[in-house]
Amino acid sequence: QGRKAKYHWQSQNVKQSGVDDMVLLSKITEDAIVENLKKRYMDDYIFTYIGPVLISVNPFKQMPYFTDREIELYQGAAQYENPPHIYALADNMYRNMMIDGENQCVIISGESGAGKTVAAKYIMGYISKVSGGGSKVQHVKDIILQSNPLLEAFGNAKTVRNNNSSRFGKYFEIQFSRGGEPDGGKISNFLLEKSRVVSQNESERNFHIYYQLIEGANAQQKEGLGLMTPDYYYYLNQSGTYKVDGTNDSKDFSETMEAMQVIGIPSDIQAQVLQITAGILHLGNISFIEAGNQSEVESTDLLAFPAYLLGIDPTRLQDKLTSRKMDSKWGGKSESINVTLNQEQATYTRDALAKALYARLFDYLVEAINKAIQKPYEEFSIGVLDIYGFEIFQKNGFEQFCINFVNEKLQQIFIELTLKAEQEEYVQEGIKWTPIEYFNNKIVCDLIENKLSPPGIMSVLDDVCATMHAKGEGADGTLLQKLQAAVGTHEHFNSWNSGFVIHHYAGKVSYDINGFCERNRDVLFPDLIELMQSSEFNFIRSLFPENLNTEKKGRPTTASSKIKRQANELVSTLMKCTPHYIRCIKPNETKRPKDWEESRVKHQVEYLGLRENIRVRRAGFAYRRLFTKFLHRYAILTAETWPCWRGPEQQGVLHLLRSVNMDTDQYQMGRTKVFVKNPESLFLLEEMRERKFDTFARTIQKAWRRYNARKKYEQMRHAASDILYNSKERRKNSINRNFVGDYLGLEQRPELRQFLAKRERVDFADSVTKFDRRFKSIKRDLILTPKGIYLIGLEKVKKGPEKGQIKEVLKRKMEFANITGVSLSSRQDDFFILHEAQYDSLLESNFKTEFLSLLSKRYEEVTQRKMTISFSDRLEFKVKKEGWGGGTSRVVVFQRGQGDLAQLKPGGKTLTISVGDGLPKSSKPTRKSGLDVRGGGRNHISNRGV
Repeated sequence: QGRKAKYHWQSQNVKQSGVDDMVLLSKITEDAIVENLKKRYMDDYIFTYIGPVLISVNPFKQMPYFTDREIELYQGAAQYENPPHIYALADNMYRNMMIDGENQCVIISGESGAGKTVAAKYIMGYISKVSGGGSKVQHVKDIILQSNPLLEAFGNAKTVRNNNSSRFGKYFEIQFSRGGEPDGGKISNFLLEKSRVVSQNESERNFHIYYQLIEGANAQQKEGLGLMTPDYYYYLNQSGTYKVDGTNDSKDFSETMEAMQVIGIPSDIQAQVLQITAGILHLGNISFIEAGNQSEVESTDLLAFPAYLLGIDPTRLQDKLTSRKMDSKWGGKSESINVTLNQEQATYTRDALAKALYARLFDYLVEAINKAIQKPYEEFSIGVLDIYGFEIFQKNGFEQFCINFVNEKLQQIFIELTLKAEQEEYVQEGIKWTPIEYFNNKIVCDLIENKLSPPGIMSVLDDVCATMHAKGEGADGTLLQKLQAAVGTHEHFNSWNSGFVIHHYAGKVSYDINGFCERNRDVLFPDLIELMQSSEFNFIRSLFPENLNTEKKGRPTTASSKIKRQANELVSTLMKCTPHYIRCIKPNETKRPKDWEESRVKHQVEYLGLRENIRVRRAGFAYRRLFTKFLHRYAILTAETWPCWRGPEQQGVLHLLRSVNMDTDQYQMGRTKVFVKNPESLFLLEEMRERKFDTFARTIQKAWRRYNARKKYEQMRHAASDILYNSKERRKNSINRNFVGDYLGLEQRPELRQFLAKRERVDFADSVTKFDRRFKSIKRDLILTPKGIYLIGLEKVKKGPEKGQIKEVLKRKMEFANITGVSLSSRQDDFFILHEAQYDSLLESNFKTEFLSLLSKRYEEVTQRKMTISFSDRLEFKVKKEGWGGGTSRVVVFQRGQGDLAQLKPGGKTLTISVGDGLPKSSKPTRKSGLDVRGGGRNHISNRGV
């Protein structure tokens, strides 16, 4: 477009890399999908569509296209207008919520390390940027964004497969007012991997907060919390890994503390949060020795510090770690007896206390965020689901079983809504349709969660936990036998000598049965609850609110029954929203950019069902709406349907589709809904609807502006003339002129608007005359916006397909911060000099007074200081340096001449301008002006002997 284009990545001129939307692939095979994703990934295009579904491949590096420029580009744009991007999906959700008044959610799925958490952060960041709001709304936005570093510190960790792996699941609902402003929020968290607090595999770390605290605490905090190097602590030294490449734990600690501050956690509670975190570390260093079938604390010196940090008595801590009360029923009587614990049981008890403290602390932080932003009533919401990815490790335990179960449920939603429900809807509505085969993973979900006939794995697990009180191998061995009896013949289940295999949608996973029963029971002994309720700190006591005196009836809640309930509640929440999907793909295991492991990607493409997804989308309809809703939205397009269609709704919809000349092969009429094939057809309707509203808005605006202008123009002229008052003579032709602002009609000038950002407001625009170093006059278009001053000229294109054509070129852009002042003469001419840090510009404009008043206002807003305006009949200005020769400044001298028209006489490095006397310097605009807006053309006679 006439610019020397260093192409922006989103420009339509960039080379095509594969296909943007895989619905357009010529061959629909797994290999073709993988090849397309690879081609795009290697060219740094990490996003690709399958219709409305976004595929995101983890680049393992920071990409350049997440700036404000992209936010502006995608805001309000149709999906096909720009290349695929997560911002397009976020904008679509936000617009759908506002247009349809329906809650939206985005389900981000993929395996561990595929980039789900980063995707969730970009969505929240985008919505925060594009939604408006005052200071209260800004406060909510701050908390929403600051919740990320806080929850990542306490909920994320380095695993073998991901340096910043979410070790908990979260569903973040951003709540909106009816005007689309985020005014609340709510986080639901589940599945915190609390076992990580007490043990980690090789090459992994505990939760980030521990390393942040050790690296980032100040000297006073280190002394008060007794902090040593990480290898001193048993809970940190088992894996031998303390550092993570590219992670600055000390800097992250500052961000974590800042986040607590923004969320509104009081400083004394912040200190106690750190106290508990450190207390857990010291607790882990208490070890036990066997002494005659009972345990003793190996070094009693190590009891004092964790007891001090947790506000409890060290002797009592020792007592509760090495023995416990048990209720014994004998002859109808119930009495408590003290049972001593062996070394293994004491270690288990210590770890149970550490895990409970950490999990309850994490729940408190989530609750603190919710208290700060949750609103008491619901209007609209956008939910962002970021949960652990599917996990297959060398050794998979109870945690992986729970994680993979939730992922299986999420895959079921995807199947239900994108493959099954879509096809069923076509049949119900009588749409012509050829069914497409796909794998329905409901059979796997039932294998895990069925209650009866046959009972699922979780039911069998709960039964074993309820009947077997012994912990350890005995209970786990019984579980394996009972599973073999209950589901041994199931096609998606096999058992092996120390566990079982489930054929998940994402592949076969072998689970080690060891520890399943113990982790499922998930009980915290009453002794430990009592111990923590004896703390001197109110905050710690508040984390253990149980009433231990009440009678317990029925089975205790197990971890698997809790996660099953949470998973089903989550599914029902998601099903009430309009879902959007991001399928994240991990291209390699090395975590390095541009590394592509073909077989790994192909496996993910297969189990994510991308091929079936493409086939259903290709054969189906991108958009469907109830006749009523469709009529309500687009009735404004024709006189027959607006304000009210008289007749059957189906006929009204047909009338609208014909009125916009939509091809009959682009839509089908169902029994209650209209189905439109391509999104482009829908955007056509939306554009026409917007144009209608624009027309109405313009009519209203014109009337309002006329009314407003009458009231304001006098005030504006007076304010502007104050700049020149007593400093410059005035011209009788212009002193009473109305102010128009845009004299170029930029709304109809895309060739000029191209240099401005989308929606950049224009304060002033006019054609001016610019004088070069030889005082030769050149036409320029001058535009003033809140971002600066643009000077645009015309140039002949020297090469390329448009060679020889005259095109607009941005000759100069001046930032307000670089403008050092403006100089004018005291006479009635239209010349002024814009002084800028590098070089100055000598310009002439009929509307200099209007321009200067608007420039001064903007300058003061941006720089927080007044603009320097000076008056003299001898002005000097710097010219742009060219090569080695030529001076770097020029002089303009003003003198009395004849008449109102300025006469120019260049001589060497001086330009002499002669002009007759104008109105006195003390002149002010009069009340009424019948003068023509444009005034009397250019007001000088060139005297160059041409």
